[in-house]
Amino acid sequence: MHTIKKGDELTLDIDSLAFGGRGIARYDECVLFVKNAIPGQKVKALVYRKKKGYAEARTLSVLHESPFGVQAPCLHFGVCGGCKVQNLAYEEQLNQKAQQVEEIFRRLGEYPDFKLSKIIGAENIFHYRNKMEFTFSPYPWIIYDKPEEELKPFALGLHIPGRFDKILNISDCHIQPEIGNKLLNEVRNICLCHPELVPYSPKKHTGFLRHLVLRYGFHTNQLMVNIVTAYDDMKKLSPLIDGLLEKFPEITSFVNNINTRKSDVAYGEYENLIYGSPVIEETLDDLTFEISANSFFQTNTIQAEVLYNQILSAANLSGNEVIYDLYCGTGSISLYLASHSKMVYGFEVIRSSLENAERNAKRNNIHNVQFIKANLDTYFKSNQLPRKFLNPDIVILDPPRSGLHPDMKNYLQKFDAGRIIYVSCNPATQARDVQSIWEVGYKITKSILVDMFPHTPHIEIVTVLER
Repeated sequence: MHTIKKGDELTLDIDSLAFGGRGIARYDECVLFVKNAIPGQKVKALVYRKKKGYAEARTLSVLHESPFGVQAPCLHFGVCGGCKVQNLAYEEQLNQKAQQVEEIFRRLGEYPDFKLSKIIGAENIFHYRNKMEFTFSPYPWIIYDKPEEELKPFALGLHIPGRFDKILNISDCHIQPEIGNKLLNEVRNICLCHPELVPYSPKKHTGFLRHLVLRYGFHTNQLMVNIVTAYDDMKKLSPLIDGLLEKFPEITSFVNNINTRKSDVAYGEYENLIYGSPVIEETLDDLTFEISANSFFQTNTIQAEVLYNQILSAANLSGNEVIYDLYCGTGSISLYLASHSKMVYGFEVIRSSLENAERNAKRNNIHNVQFIKANLDTYFKSNQLPRKFLNPDIVILDPPRSGLHPDMKNYLQKFDAGRIIYVSCNPATQARDVQSIWEVGYKITKSILVDMFPHTPHIEIVTVLER
């Protein structure tokens, strides 16, 4: 038996995909997680990390192509870390995501017979994102050999995986709308023609341009351009403002966020409105939502409607139910369910999200919803819930990737709700949490996979538990 060690080059058959997008192979009794590999491939791979019971490797060459393999249309595929499985047929992407969820629930959640009730793929597998964040940098990631004099200290694109400083120049991103690529390339062209438009350096903390953020209203055709800069200088920004507004009449909102801090985030301490409205609007069924530069909104509009309709169907509302929407964010689920229920209470810790939720409730003339600022790690345990609040018939959970705080999990049974609907982008933490909920008298009646992000490892699960 060969003992695998760091530096080994192995020939491996890729069996499946792991959660996160790496290929899984087995060599003797060792499991290997292989970067840039898809099921059905035979690859030569280099082991770069060895742990007890498993190893990590990266593909050096593909010796035999997968029957599920397709030609990735993106010029940047394999270098950009965004769409990791764009070279895998979409039906097989769904199949692998389903297998991952079922394996996680059987192994971590200890549900030996767990099976998904439904798998819902995306109708649009390209050009579906309604928000894209691109980074300016003086440190481009060079792919092709070029004479040194041709290299310019300018990049506008996406981070190379594992590097905080190197940015890959993106010319055509296949998961954003076509107009986004036109805007992206025009911004780059304008900047290269104006030496004063210097990209910000995360090493030296000098420079001006930090991020380009684009937001789209798929149903409203509204378009926001947000330029994030290191300081406030409208005169310096004017070539970009004038050039984009002249070439793109589709722009309905142009803002400038000012981030003077060292942290590399695409939002600022304050915002300048340059043109149009400070928000764009988007609709989900009959609801209209205002979206500001820094507010949260599901990044796949079409699949968000699918996801919310699955939650609505799972709630099986008669119009008399009281709903607690925990971790409600900007209140989109609360507002989506409000017209079908008696009362909805949304709980969220971030004040700006609650302000968005309240504004959107008013915008849609919804009065049977109330939003409460609450740190859900401690809120219910410390008896902060007002006595006048009605007990819930249904509890909606949509926590962060880390899942539920132990005190929140322990408190759930005290609501005595007949139904709990748990929405999660992390099946591992959901499986762990659902096991705790199951132990206090609930059982899984339905679990649905909604693919929000084709070609990526991300997974969205709606799991329904009933007493």
